[in-house]
Amino acid sequence: MKIALAQINPTVGNLAANAAKIAAAHARNLSSDIVMVPELALSGYPPEDLVLKPAFMDAIAAEAQKLCALTAHGPALLLSTPWAMDGGIYNALLFMCDGAIAHVIPKHHLPNYGVFDEVRIFKAGPLPKPVTYKGRCIGFMTCEDAWYPDVAAHLKQHGAEMLIAPNASPYDEIKTDARLDVARARVTETGLPFLYLNQVGGQDELLFDGASFGLNADGSIAFRMKAFAEDETVATFDGTWKTTGTATSWPEDEESIYEALKLSLRDYVLKNGFGGVLLGLSGGIDSALVAVIAAEALGPDKVTCVMMPSPYTAQMSLDDAALLASNLGCEYRTITIEDGMKAFGAMLGRDADIGVTPENIQSRLRGMILMALSNAGGRMVVSTGNKSEMAVGYATLYGDMCGGFAVLKDVYKTQVFAICKWINSRAGKPLIPERIITRPPSAELKADQTDQDTLPPYDVLDGILEGLIEKELRRREIVAQGYDAAVVTRVAAMLDRAEYKRRQAPPGPKITARAFGRERRYPITNGFKPAPLENPAENG
Repeated sequence: MKIALAQINPTVGNLAANAAKIAAAHARNLSSDIVMVPELALSGYPPEDLVLKPAFMDAIAAEAQKLCALTAHGPALLLSTPWAMDGGIYNALLFMCDGAIAHVIPKHHLPNYGVFDEVRIFKAGPLPKPVTYKGRCIGFMTCEDAWYPDVAAHLKQHGAEMLIAPNASPYDEIKTDARLDVARARVTETGLPFLYLNQVGGQDELLFDGASFGLNADGSIAFRMKAFAEDETVATFDGTWKTTGTATSWPEDEESIYEALKLSLRDYVLKNGFGGVLLGLSGGIDSALVAVIAAEALGPDKVTCVMMPSPYTAQMSLDDAALLASNLGCEYRTITIEDGMKAFGAMLGRDADIGVTPENIQSRLRGMILMALSNAGGRMVVSTGNKSEMAVGYATLYGDMCGGFAVLKDVYKTQVFAICKWINSRAGKPLIPERIITRPPSAELKADQTDQDTLPPYDVLDGILEGLIEKELRRREIVAQGYDAAVVTRVAAMLDRAEYKRRQAPPGPKITARAFGRERRYPITNGFKPAPLENPAENG
């Protein structure tokens, strides 16, 4: 039994292009018995409410029939697609062979947590039974079905000799190990070898890293496929999986996050038809990291870096920004905002000097300049704010938050520092000028300003935020870890208060176990106030 695994990068809604990718994979593997593609490869994942449009489902059916015809004189095709039948819409596997759809296998477990909401658009199917093809009894299951023991057990009970699962499993920094653990659990329970094929590519806030694999019946890894890239291999089964494989290991730690950010930005820009990107290059570490990611993801000729100095911009910021742009080979422009600051001062009078108004005017002037350049040149503005800032509202609406995509939206500030150090280590030289990494972070919106004038040190802030966001810990549980109670209370209040800002932020790729946006949904109008920490009955 030869099974070709095509780890492709589909585009949600682009049915003709997705079908062409699938057909090309089929054509490259005519000597295989079965060609398989990832979950919902025809529609792209997640299709969301597109499947509720009758015209979309009509087009799905038409493309599926064309693909089915390819199997009349070629290998079988395991196609995952939205499928309308019996008055409902299913996330289904179509087993196509000899020019016909021989089996329709709906997904049994529909995820309805985190970034997933399949229950609202799909109907659940029954526990699937295996398919017999060319003398082999094969257990097919879709993604979430592999995360529960009942589906694999049911397939085993009905004679399956192997388990095969197309997936669309989004990336986060711990997901690769979790997938292996789940697959090994199914192998241990059933004694059956396992093929796991994952989608690759960026889709709005989600990023799929590929990293498909095969497990033998003893749980050992038979082969790995590439991470963060399209890939293809043929797995031959004769008691164990035999394949040359395409990867010996997968990126880890800072390299993994960097590759995820790079692929996510590239796909967002290219799939949405932008001619390139532009960003405000401030001489700070966040914009420096975004510039490096963009230059590598798209090519330096597709990246415009704009320095927009004010009277508070230090000379070192000007020097470091120019040096970084030169190191990357990107276009570099300087547009001062001082005249704009004076104009707003004249228009607003004394109101221009109240509270943070003068600081926000600077940020919004920069945002307006970037959006004007985007209008003029067709390049998308990339936001440079990180998760630490987004969490506590240390950002300006319609200023540094403006843009089409927020690359670092789910990357904590401490991670930003770590990735920049990794970039320079990889390059073997200070691609990012060392002073950008070592100097105290500053928004440079007033004299002698640093981030720590307003925020706790980032290692403290990020530790508290991780407890509040990823782990949903009570504040007293975070204090028990050694954090100051007053600081924890203050950070928690800032996190809640900034929800209205985050609702207006650009989308950005999911990197952590719990990202802002579709995965973490809190009300903007929120009257819940936890009891004071000194209260022994503290629960929040």
